[in-house]
Amino acid sequence: MTVPDAMLSDVPLQTGVSPVFVGRTAELTALTTALTRAGTGAPQALLLGGEAGVGKTRLLEEFLTRVRTADGVTTLGGCLELGADGLPFAPFTTALRGLRGAVPPAALAAAAEGRETELARLLPDLAAPGAPAPQREEYDDGADGGRARLFEATAQLLERLAADRTLVVALEDLQWADRSTRELLGYLFRSVRTCRLVLLATYRTDDIHRRHPLRPFLAEQDRLRTVLHLELPRLTRGEVRDQITGIKGAEPAGELAEEIFCRSEGIPFFVEELTATEAACAISNSLRDLLLVRVEALPEPAQRVVRLAAGGGSAVEHALLAAVAGLAEDALLEALRSALGANVLRPTADGSGYLFRHALLREAVREDLLPGELARISRRYAETLEGDPSLVRAEERLARLAHYWHRSRDAAKALPAALSAACEARDRHAYAEEHSLLERVIELWDEVPEEDRAALPALRIPRTFPSADAAEDPDGHRAPAFRPPGFLEVLAEALTAARVSGDVARAKVLARRALARLDEAKDPLTAAWFQLRSGLLLEDMGKGDGWAQIAKAQELVRGLPPSAVHAEVLSGAASWGMIHRPGREALATAVRAVELARVVGATTIELDARVTLGTLLAESGDLEEGLAELARARDEADEAGVTSVMTCAAINIAVELEAVGRSAEAAEEAAGAARVARDRGRPNSYAGALAGQAEALLSTGDWRRAEDLLERAAAAARVADVRAWVALLRARLARDRGDLPGLESAVEEAAATMGSSPAGEPQRVVALRLFTMALAAERGAVAAARRELRTALQEGFPPGTHPYAWALLYAAASCEAELRGLPDAERGRDEVLAELRRAARRLPRPAPVWEAYALLLEAELKRAAGEGDPRAWEAAVRAWEPVGRPVPLARARLRWAEALLDAEARRGDCPAPRELLGQAHSAAVRLGAAPLRAEAEQLAARARIVLGGGADSGRPAADRPVSAPADPAEAFGLTRRERGVLELVAEGRSNRQIAERLYIAPKTASVHVSNILAKLGVATRGEAAAMAFRLRLVSPKRLSSAAVPDGDATADAPRTAAAPGAAVSPTAPAAARSVARVDG
Repeated sequence: MTVPDAMLSDVPLQTGVSPVFVGRTAELTALTTALTRAGTGAPQALLLGGEAGVGKTRLLEEFLTRVRTADGVTTLGGCLELGADGLPFAPFTTALRGLRGAVPPAALAAAAEGRETELARLLPDLAAPGAPAPQREEYDDGADGGRARLFEATAQLLERLAADRTLVVALEDLQWADRSTRELLGYLFRSVRTCRLVLLATYRTDDIHRRHPLRPFLAEQDRLRTVLHLELPRLTRGEVRDQITGIKGAEPAGELAEEIFCRSEGIPFFVEELTATEAACAISNSLRDLLLVRVEALPEPAQRVVRLAAGGGSAVEHALLAAVAGLAEDALLEALRSALGANVLRPTADGSGYLFRHALLREAVREDLLPGELARISRRYAETLEGDPSLVRAEERLARLAHYWHRSRDAAKALPAALSAACEARDRHAYAEEHSLLERVIELWDEVPEEDRAALPALRIPRTFPSADAAEDPDGHRAPAFRPPGFLEVLAEALTAARVSGDVARAKVLARRALARLDEAKDPLTAAWFQLRSGLLLEDMGKGDGWAQIAKAQELVRGLPPSAVHAEVLSGAASWGMIHRPGREALATAVRAVELARVVGATTIELDARVTLGTLLAESGDLEEGLAELARARDEADEAGVTSVMTCAAINIAVELEAVGRSAEAAEEAAGAARVARDRGRPNSYAGALAGQAEALLSTGDWRRAEDLLERAAAAARVADVRAWVALLRARLARDRGDLPGLESAVEEAAATMGSSPAGEPQRVVALRLFTMALAAERGAVAAARRELRTALQEGFPPGTHPYAWALLYAAASCEAELRGLPDAERGRDEVLAELRRAARRLPRPAPVWEAYALLLEAELKRAAGEGDPRAWEAAVRAWEPVGRPVPLARARLRWAEALLDAEARRGDCPAPRELLGQAHSAAVRLGAAPLRAEAEQLAARARIVLGGGADSGRPAADRPVSAPADPAEAFGLTRRERGVLELVAEGRSNRQIAERLYIAPKTASVHVSNILAKLGVATRGEAAAMAFRLRLVSPKRLSSAAVPDGDATADAPRTAAAPGAAVSPTAPAAARSVARVDG
């Protein structure tokens, strides 16, 4: 052992420590609150508990750093592990020594004055000059008087030091504290009064056994109202990912982060060790040594039982362990009592068995076994369990047997055990476990003689897979009776399980392995089956569109008698067409697939093809019939237990409902699909359903819930199309919030995910064009933004893309309107606006939401052309009001108010500008739409309208009718945006500050300033400000109100810039119909 006399400390190794402090928000808030209270003269006492390695030291360091940053004084002392009694007052001695360097010597001397002799017992350096050193027996002989004087002197010293400064005294590892230290700390907790002192002590909870001397001390402090007791929990899954990112300097792969989270169980020290080790997720030697200290301190019989328990799995039943150990009952109980007392083992929650204190401790014990010892122990478990199956729960029996026989290295026993366990896992929808077990079957296949394989149990094989003497069951599988599977059948089911559980890369490898073994001429149906899946998997991975493989499968089945394989190939081709080339040809292929599946009796394939058919009908204009077909397929698939078809039909229903503005229904449909997919182990369908629900919630304005759903979807998504969908939805949310970095990141992620598939999915491609265009406009790249638009117009808008097309056209018109007045934007604007009008005329308007988009676009095109038309904006507002989408409605109201103010008149039957502005502003505040809020506030300030959240919200500053004031800036040709920029120039703002206030890019602010200088005929910003005041282009009273208030203006959104186009773009759907078959 490299650390023979040490127990596991919180952070004994400094390898791979994250430079970023992760999580602990609640605990750090509690500590900071205590610090604030102490600053008012109310001393604070805190106890911080947590198991070894959970991060107590790191939290303490972070807190002490913040105290010092705030000009507080800190000192730290640690208890030493020197047996039951420890070293008296050791942490206080260390802490007082630390004060010598933390406070001025004169201050320390003054605080100790008159108490030097008593305090010298803790720290001899505090003794008065010339005074004799105190004798230890004066306070160590139990004399109450001397002890009381020492305690009182210590309390007085700390009170004096904390009288005019905030002082934090922290003690670590209280579990090793001696009795004197505990009693002094308890005295200080009870007696310190009226000073700026924080007393904080940490301890390890996993060391506090029933007879530990710290236990009664903790119980006593819990009875004191003045002591705050905190217990530090383990990190969450997201916090572990953040910690790994901090250590590695880059975000880890999802699989690595998940594995480290599962194995570390959220303990930061273990996360650091697993991240830092060279072998991925292996236990480092230093960590193994530290973990084994507890085990090696046990008596030998207890060590033997611990080794047996390590070979039994993550938990082992008492009866099974007793049967394997073969010990007398008293000897076994004595050994177990020792292991539990040392906190190596602990009882299971139900009291039926034992598990290790931490999973890594079990791994360390298992890896410390001698060569062959683990195999021998595993064989004993397997033989014992075969002899008495009642020793474990019935649902665990086959999987446990497979595990034990595999560990025993007996292939002849392990192969059938793994196959039986795989079948049971499939029956329970445990697809990841089924895949893992079938991989073991593949690994063992050639190690078992053919005559032994003839006795293997039957395997449920995938739907449509060519096999003799088979019939399809209700779940789309075929169950040959009394016939063991062949190797290709095992590969087929393993491929299916891998794809369903999300391991598409491994599924592709299995498909390639099967095709390499096949002779297409002799077995074209089987070859076509694997070719079809190879194409689908290629697309799932984002490595291409998969059409070459699907076309090959069609070629292989051409001319053959009707079969389930032929029907599935047609269904796959129709699904591909639905995603990549929606239209009549794809619709015709879907109809043929449905008819052929009915002829051959392939019910599951028929349902799958009907999902494609219903989606194509809905997107071709027959919405109600398409939704009805999808609903029928969903319900029949649910009744038949075909989860993949049921969830995909529900997701497609949600997408189609969202496309036509029925967002509340879409959210409900997607939420139901998510529940089913989650419960039945379908990660890709689960991610797709969450994305569908999030998209609908973005439309209805529930952005917080949508953001949470997108995080969960991103964590679950395994295939490229769903990952791209999630990224595009994140781009939409970032754009509407004004989060430029978030928009950039999401656009980059979506482009990277979609880039390797040149054909792309039209729905996603249009959405990506939209956000790329908005990003280019934000960066001031007018030409690039227009280039994205023209590319989208040239690519066209096939069925299924029309909702995305309306959003893109409106965003483009908004960009043109916002950039009006910029020289680079003036050139070519008329041509762009004409192209937008032509494109809009070609788009259908069968749903109210599409009609609302059309009216919004028409009004925006007029604004971009310099035509302020209040009636156009009124029509847009009236169209959006019944749709239930707050962002475009608020935007239209804002523009209507602006047009009314600019026109200096309004009809008696339309709302006042202040009412429209108040409604738009209220929506922006509620949503966290920072750019929309900023624009509403700037317009209100220029019109002298007061905005707020109370009854007076939207009322003018003066109690009289408000019209747009005469604006001298119009004589100089200043645009509305330039007037806002000029106000901030007059305030002395820099380009960067202007950009932050107006939610534009610094480059765009610079261009605006240059244009203002040219129009005013001045050379400097100072001259422009002077002219603005002289000619009353701005008013000193309006300057502060014209700027966006800091306050909580963007409490729910990052204070970053949003694209000019993005700031005015409403909802822009971003989804992919391909989720209809990600788990097929």
